Amino acid sequence: MITQQPPWLREDRSGLARILARLRDFLDGFANSSPARLALTIFVAVILLFTGLLSMPVASSDRTATPLHDALFTAVSAVCVTGLTVVSTATHWSFLGQLIILLGIFIGGLGTLTLASLLALVVSKRLGVRGKLIAQEALNNAGRLGEIGTLLRIVITTSVVIELVLALAMIPRFIILGEPLGQAVWHGIFYSISAFNNAGFTPHSDGLVPYQTDLWILVPLMVGVFLGSLGFPVMMVLLQTRWRYRKWNLHTKLTIVVSLILLGVGTLAWGALEWSNADTIGGLSASDKLIHAAFASVMTRSGGFNLVDQAEMDSTTMLLTDALMFAGGGSASTGGGIRVTTIAVLFLAIVAEARGDSDVRAWGRTIPQGTLRVAISVVFMGATVVLLGTGVILAISGEGLNRVLFEVISAFATCGLSTNLSAELPPAGKYVLAALMFAGRMGTITLASALALRQRSTLYHYPEERPIIG
Repeated sequence: MITQQPPWLREDRSGLARILARLRDFLDGFANSSPARLALTIFVAVILLFTGLLSMPVASSDRTATPLHDALFTAVSAVCVTGLTVVSTATHWSFLGQLIILLGIFIGGLGTLTLASLLALVVSKRLGVRGKLIAQEALNNAGRLGEIGTLLRIVITTSVVIELVLALAMIPRFIILGEPLGQAVWHGIFYSISAFNNAGFTPHSDGLVPYQTDLWILVPLMVGVFLGSLGFPVMMVLLQTRWRYRKWNLHTKLTIVVSLILLGVGTLAWGALEWSNADTIGGLSASDKLIHAAFASVMTRSGGFNLVDQAEMDSTTMLLTDALMFAGGGSASTGGGIRVTTIAVLFLAIVAEARGDSDVRAWGRTIPQGTLRVAISVVFMGATVVLLGTGVILAISGEGLNRVLFEVISAFATCGLSTNLSAELPPAGKYVLAALMFAGRMGTITLASALALRQRSTLYHYPEERPIIG
């Protein structure tokens, strides 16, 4: 027997449907009119959500509420895939707390523009033209506008597959080392997600120190961090071309070549500077020193894992680490910094200027002047943020410049290496570092994409006049 619903119930549901429809239309219009602002709004909302979750008593191991500044700092560090910590990930947080951190890392690793595009798809079931342009820019024009939805699904699938492979590679080793099956599986999953997303969080109280010469653990971590630092656009090209070099686009060539150069130079330089340092690797064998040097070179550009106490490194090594952290990984990747393609474009511009060439060229392609302007803007913005952040932390902490600059660059470049200054700072200092992590994660991706899409053509040009440079 079919009973008819009362009129008031039908009217109530009709009103709810209208409210939901208006909300969907508002979000749809917001997503398509200003994807960059949508990305900013999403990341703020996600950070606030995870701050609330980490503040709950059940998220800590002693079942007490975590102070707001510590919860916010950890949430920002996880969602911005940084890895800086003010409390021990292994001892302070409960299993639920660690799970919340891991979920934040995975969500944050997808990137601001990817999340904005996904939300637009979920809310409105479609992407507007501007939304597709932003998503296409985030994926470095890896496909036509009609394929963006498919490409976004490929991004998520690729992330999950790589993380699963890394976890399966490490789980057997944890079991052999004596960990129970459940704990070994958890540690394998945690390290795989943290590594591929260049987060640097570790579930062990003593970090990676017990595995400092264990290649079964270190190699998967290095591979995961390096792949994550290349970026989804590069991985898509590699998959589409089946690793055939001649079919790579310019972005892929620049990213891989510069990344390998920085990896090699970083390994040689870090190893040479720390070779005789008894506080770091001075007492190890030659082969173990090379392992440490290679591991450090990979991690300093955004990975955040470390095998030695960063505070015990030589001052020159810390300066080298500052430079590598500031350089960062590839564009639209889980890495941070100003990005390797930015460095490549500026270097090519310097070479072109030295040769007297009017165009900036590489591999038979001319790099547009607009791209060069974006690269200069990103470097200037990054240097300015680091300068201001360093000044504020110096005033708050009273620490020396060497240590403060290291922490500030690590935060802005979303690297996660630390001299433990983050944990020693008062709440005001932690809020400043949290703002630097947020600016580093949002700025170098969203600003570059926004600048690239905001080029406008004018119908007139003023007379040219060259000022004196240099």
